Amino acid sequence: MTPDVALATLAFPSRLPAAAVPAEADEDGWLLEVSVGEPDRFTLIFDKYFPQVHGYVARRLGPDVADDLAAETFLIAFRQRDRFDRGSGVVRAWLYGIATNLIRRHRRDEVRAWRALAKLPPPLPVTGAEERIAAQVTAQGTRRELAAALAKVSAKDREVLLLVALGQLTYHEVAAALGIAYGTVCSRLSRARRIVRDSLGHNPTGGDA
Repeated sequence: MTPDVALATLAFPSRLPAAAVPAEADEDGWLLEVSVGEPDRFTLIFDKYFPQVHGYVARRLGPDVADDLAAETFLIAFRQRDRFDRGSGVVRAWLYGIATNLIRRHRRDEVRAWRALAKLPPPLPVTGAEERIAAQVTAQGTRRELAAALAKVSAKDREVLLLVALGQLTYHEVAAALGIAYGTVCSRLSRARRIVRDSLGHNPTGGDA
């Protein structure tokens, strides 16, 4: 599923994302805890989650910024690994929380980019085009519509939406990453979803809403 489709379908969910804590959470927590005394162990956490965090940041801010922010995320995590509470935290959520704090520095740039994308002229209609070209044109239109919708969502609500849609975090993980209550995650996501749905005005999969 592409980032555009992931965001759009979140406005028309068929079911809620799984809320269970990942089974590997205890192992990750143990590795991070042991890495305090054995720093080389942190490499296993880095190798496992760096691609995920980098991909998330890249989808929000672009690959150039992602290189620096993802690296900084893990540098902070390494320096603060002794503060992680294995009993109440999930390593993946903790890492995404650090990344989200760094992304906030670029919030204005991100919204500015979405607004600029939303103002781009629609692609020219193609007569007698192959299905591949038609699909590409549709995707371009969806990106513009989503950009306009995301620019309307408040910063806090948008963080929740993007962590679920692009980061693929569960509601519980989002709550841990942002340091908010589970119910707050649900309410923020509901508001963001409503704005995206109303802005799109149709089912992103091609049918009627």
